[in-house]
Amino acid sequence: MLEHGGNLQQAAQQYGRPLIDWLDVSTGINPQHYPIPALAPALFQRLPPATDTLHVAARTYYGCQHVLACAGSQAALQLLPTLRAPCRVAMPRTMYQEHAHAWQRAGHQVQFFEQTPDSDTLNQSDVLLVCNPNNPTGHVYHPDTLLGWHAQLAARGGWLVVDEAFMDSTPQHSLASHTGQAGLWVLRSLGKFFGLAGLRVGFLLGEPTALAQVESLLGPWTITGPSQMIASQALADHDWQQLMRGHLPAQSRQLAQVLSQHGLKLAGGTDLFQYVLHPASRELQQALAKEGIWTRYFESPSALRFGLPPANEWSRLAQALRHVTQQLSDSQP
Repeated sequence: MLEHGGNLQQAAQQYGRPLIDWLDVSTGINPQHYPIPALAPALFQRLPPATDTLHVAARTYYGCQHVLACAGSQAALQLLPTLRAPCRVAMPRTMYQEHAHAWQRAGHQVQFFEQTPDSDTLNQSDVLLVCNPNNPTGHVYHPDTLLGWHAQLAARGGWLVVDEAFMDSTPQHSLASHTGQAGLWVLRSLGKFFGLAGLRVGFLLGEPTALAQVESLLGPWTITGPSQMIASQALADHDWQQLMRGHLPAQSRQLAQVLSQHGLKLAGGTDLFQYVLHPASRELQQALAKEGIWTRYFESPSALRFGLPPANEWSRLAQALRHVTQQLSDSQP
């Protein structure tokens, strides 16, 4: 199985259950996605336009001067390691693992720390990378702390890379407005908060000369015309954004309550997911899968991540949790 959520096709094949019969809470994607507007057929017939309109919407939304649209933040994540000669990179051990894979594939030496780097780690690293909020623990790094780390790294030509895929609910913690400085990169995505992962729209925020280098490597037509139109509208829709910033925290609290009621130990989370430590997390994931509930499994530490269910699926999740936690309890010696 892949090491990230959303691998429902594989789960369906593994457990012999049709896709339509699953409740997928493995991704942390907002189930109340931004409404898709009517699209003119001509959008699908023409090559994508220049991203000027999309970039204007993104600069306004993120409160920054320099952005580059890419096919999801994953595209930027994979490209950034190729911009440096092999060096020393530090990142949390428990984090979105595609970052580590990308830097290791490019020949860099990756060192892991538990949550916050100590002074030796910071002094010995050329690149420091964090997810803020962290995925999957939900830990939030204060902007002043991050800017202090960036200053230390930039003074010797180093980088701070911050993946803010889950930041949209709490924009006050974002470093977006500070980008434009050398050695500071921020990744953003429309996949999580806006629930539009299938559009494959993300943004890299950084220093303009470095962004131009990335743009030349990405090449033309990185974002489809339909995706550009929907993304531009979503970024400009302040009413919808404020509505979600009110709804999502309440739903996340509801999810935390449901999980706690069934004896699961909460260890963190965001407005879009909850993180549960459990000594038998693999068995718990498998038991839930037999009920048609797909979660994100973590081997070390042993844990599961639960995203928000759609509005009509809360009772199904609660019923499945009641069933499988009782089963696991009964099986204990």
